This record gives sequence, structure tokens and C-alpha cells, in this order.
Amino acid sequence: MMFINDAIWLAQNENPVYLLPKMANRHGLIAGATGTGKTVTLKVLAESFSDMGVPVFMADVKGDLAGLAAKGTDSPAIQERLSMLGIQSFEFKSFPVRFWDVFGENGHSLRTTISEMGSLLLSRLLNLNETQSGILNIAFRIADEQGLLLLDIKDLREMIRYVGDNAKELSMKYGNISPQSIGAIMRSLIALEDQGGNVFFGEPALDIRDWMQKTPDGRGYINILHSVRLFDSPLLYSTFLLWMLSELFETLPEAGDLEKPKMVFFFDEAHLLFEDAPKILLNKIEQVVRLIRSKGVGIFFITQNPADLPQDILGQLGNKIQHALRAYTPSEQKKVKAAADAFRPNPKFSTEEAITKLATGEALISCLDADGSPSIVQRAYILPPQSSLGTLDELTRRGIINNSSLGEKYDTAIDRESAYEILQARALKEQERTRKEKESAQKGKQQRKSPGRPKTSMIEKAANSAVTAIGRELGRTLIRGILGSLKK
Repeated sequence: MMFINDAIWLAQNENPVYLLPKMANRHGLIAGATGTGKTVTLKVLAESFSDMGVPVFMADVKGDLAGLAAKGTDSPAIQERLSMLGIQSFEFKSFPVRFWDVFGENGHSLRTTISEMGSLLLSRLLNLNETQSGILNIAFRIADEQGLLLLDIKDLREMIRYVGDNAKELSMKYGNISPQSIGAIMRSLIALEDQGGNVFFGEPALDIRDWMQKTPDGRGYINILHSVRLFDSPLLYSTFLLWMLSELFETLPEAGDLEKPKMVFFFDEAHLLFEDAPKILLNKIEQVVRLIRSKGVGIFFITQNPADLPQDILGQLGNKIQHALRAYTPSEQKKVKAAADAFRPNPKFSTEEAITKLATGEALISCLDADGSPSIVQRAYILPPQSSLGTLDELTRRGIINNSSLGEKYDTAIDRESAYEILQARALKEQERTRKEKESAQKGKQQRKSPGRPKTSMIEKAANSAVTAIGRELGRTLIRGILGSLKK
């Protein structure tokens, strides 16, 4: 068991190296070049959090994290590592896992609604410019004012069409709405559908509290998002992760300083969260990362180089695990130096020199002490994971999915009445009203032309005209009332 003495036994040199659970919500960084051991470090941490009753979320971009659900097996390499570290008692075991998949193929279907995503993140996902983002925000504003639910892409598409069709009237209240921008948004929505947005947006939407469940014996579930296919759409992948952070922040109450986190998130390929992100979005991410620790949530970013993350974000990461980096070019050497400078120096060795000479599975580690100050950097070997290092066979994965209590809740899509149906109904009623008015006008015209019709006095004409006008106005009022009820 790697959770011992109320601490996570993470690594070993001459002495054990621990991560204090109380400091896990101060966030962390796992960095290193490809093949240096980041995945093993992630698994060891996830196993320990699960054992102490803390639910975990992680995105599996390579398919090798699913092995957490299977018991590890002994091997000469593991025995050699255990012997080197002086570990005599080591237990192989599996961990409670729930699988999720945006596409619903290798896990429970994972969805959110357009409304929950919000216009800011959606603008990023659609790669809209400032003007187009403004129009998207107008569409959200009108939908909120009129009580129109934006659940899936067809809802948003219909809402954008409505804004475009009524651009002249709406521009007076909300600002300029150009046909060109409307067309650009529509094209972006088509591209999003091609990326899988048609299955990602909809209901039932994820209740993030379902990720915070524990097993009957008190272990935290490890929620694994199968992201192999999702990773082929990096914009959708990163936007989803950002939405999840925001959702956590909005959902969870303040918790203060806890003895252990309520939940821990591991974001692999973290640099994708920040690539091409506008300043307003970066500020939002920084705010969420900074404040979410008071909600009892810990976040660990996994990336190749610390320089992949903005400085303001790096400043929020108290626990650092640095695997080997390459330094073949002047640019790489600068990054190595920057990574070394982030650690509290150890007089026993040069941090900058050590980073380039670390063996596979070896890391420079600095975790927060009980008083919240960073410890002196230590050079140590990460412990082996207790679960399987390999991938999970399809039969085992399918069995875990089928036996999960959440399948009934999430695996069948629901399409209830929302903006698309309401706006379509409005349009049909408007067409029908226009058709009847035309028929009535045409009939009246024919009657006036009909021979033998008694002459109408000027007074009668005036009276009829007034009655007709009143009738039409009443019709309009009635229609507005009906449409108004649909807005609710």
C-alpha cells in the first residue's frame, strides 16, 4: 500500500519521499520528456489517492492508463527496482475504475449541453474571431432572455439562424449582426459536428458529482476518460477539459483546508489547454486554478516541459515532479535552466545538471511541507505501480462498463423540447399566419372586383377599414401571446 502514515509514499532514495494529502489541493506538475516515466508517476499518485478515499479523474490519451483496473504482475524489472529501493513488501492489486468516452464507444457516454459550455469556451472551440464571438454571445443572451434551452448543436444552429433572420430588429438592441459573421459561425458549427460535437453536446449531461463517488469499502473511483480518438481533435479535447474545470468551480461549495482533497484531476498533455487561448480565457483558467483549491480540488498538470504552461499557472503549482529533459539545443538548455530554477536548491547536487542525467523512472521531487513551504529538491526513484503497466483487454473493459451503476443514467441519449423545436414551431406558425393573411387579402380583393356588388358609402368604408385594422391587430397580439408562452 503506497498510502501509509497518512501520506503518499511516492518515491525512494536513501529515505522515503512523501506527498502530504493536505497539500494535494495546492496542485502539482509532472513534467519530463517522452519515455522518462511520467505515466508511471501519474499511476502511483492515482492509486494512492484512490486508496485514501479520494476520487480521481484522468484523461487517457494513449490508452495505457486503463491498466489501473487490472492487478499488476511481477517481472524481473519490477523486482530489480524494488530490490534497489529496499522495498521488501509490495502488493499487486487492481483499483476501482469507471470508463468514460465522449463518443460512447469505450466508456459511458459523456455529454454536456451548449448552455452549460457557455459562449466563451464555445467561441474558442469554434475558433471564432472577436466579432463572431460577440454575435455568439448575443445568441446566448437572447436564448436566456427568452427561456430557450440550448442543449445540442441543432439548438444552437437554429438560434443562430433566428438571430440572422431577425438581424435588423436585433441590431437596434444588441449591436451590429452581419450576414458574413452569421455564415462563418454556421460553417464552424458544421466543422464541430464533424469532430464529434453532435454526440458530445446533448442530454443527459454529466453531473460532475457522479465522479466523486466511492466504493462500499471507501476507496475513491478512478474516472478514466478514453481520449485516444478525442485527442485527434485537440481543440475539442482542450475545450472539454476547460469546461470541466469551470463546472467544478461552479458546482462545489467552499471547503476550506481539508485533511485530504475531495477530488484530484490529472490533465495530460496540459499544454493543449493553453495553446492559442485568448487572454480573457487564460485569465479565467488562472482564476479557476487559483481558487478551486478552496473547494477541496487538486489539479496535476502533465506535460513534457514546464515552459509549456503559462508562468501565472506554474506559480500555482506547489508540488513538482520533474523527470529527465533533453538539452541538445540552446533553446532546450534555456528551458532546462528555467525548470531547475523553479526548485528549492539542494546543496548535494546541481539541479540543472541532474535534470539532463535522470534515469527512466527517476525524478527531481519537491513537495510542500506541512507548513506549505516547498521542500528542498530531492533526487529519487518513483515507486512501481501496483496495477498493471499494460493496456486493458476489451473483454475486461466491457465487463466493467456493463456492470457500472451509471450506465443506465448516461448511455442513452435524450432529446427533449428545446430551442430547435420551439423556434421551428414559431417559424411554422408565422408562415401559416402570413399565408392566411395573404389568402384573406386576395379574397377581399376579388370581392371588391365582383360585379353587382352594392355600393358602399364612405361611412361604411371607414367603419369596415377600422374593424379590419382592429382585427388584424388583435390577431398579431394573440400570436405574440402564443409565441411568448413558447419562450418560457
